[in-house]
Amino acid sequence: MVLQLTVPKLACSACVNAITEVIQTLDSTASVQAYPKTKLVSIETQASETAIKEAIAAAGYPSV
Repeated sequence: MVLQLTVPKLACSACVNAITEVIQTLDSTASVQAYPKTKLVSIETQASETAIKEAIAAAGYPSV
């Protein structure tokens, strides 16, 4: 499944790294592309959308 999320607090490469690490703790095979300029995160994962959103929010990056 591919998820497209808007993450308003995505501002820099450190944010990208933090979000990627959180997602990969749920699904180690997940593919994550994050773009600070557009605030978009594209995730290819087997984890549920709810689990991904909750994990990102818990790391301080709630999506809309």
